[in-house]
Amino acid sequence: MSTPEATTADATIIRRVLAGDVNAFALIVDRYHARCLRVATHLLADSDDAEDAVQDAFVRAYRHLGSYRPRSSGDDSGGDRFGAWLLRILVNQCRTRSARMARYARFDTELSGQRSGVPAELAAESDHEAAERRTDLAQALALLSPEHREAVVLRFADELSYEEMASITGVGVSALKMRVQRACTRLRALLAEHLHA
Repeated sequence: MSTPEATTADATIIRRVLAGDVNAFALIVDRYHARCLRVATHLLADSDDAEDAVQDAFVRAYRHLGSYRPRSSGDDSGGDRFGAWLLRILVNQCRTRSARMARYARFDTELSGQRSGVPAELAAESDHEAAERRTDLAQALALLSPEHREAVVLRFADELSYEEMASITGVGVSALKMRVQRACTRLRALLAEHLHA
């Protein structure tokens, strides 16, 4: 059974927040936290950094909520539009955090092994082979360039269309398709190397 808050449109909640009901923003956080954390964990390959990026994204979204505009003023069904707006903020936070980390740490294979990005629930998975495959994939993702990792995560982990990805990243659809293609090719090569090692 869903609560009234669970079925309230994002636009309605946003209007409540902008009218002074600051506690209503908790509904937005509850609604989008898991999705944002999943994306950030894949992009940053570290659960602590991902949580920090998600928190920063929500703070930034709250501060700039007045600048969010649904496509039509009477449209209360724009949950996906708000979700895309929020993901755009999150992706930018992850980009900033990645750039900062790159300045302070040289990337090497030891670091990629330490920062596998495997969520805690995967470590407890009973199927050892599936957990091992996911670990291998997370380590291979960590070896991709930030642009390629971002493209493949948004396309496959968050299942966004190329148009949605373009809206979030500010990169053209054809460039995103090329990034995803190159990322998949590189992932296949990395995983093949691991199998033959």
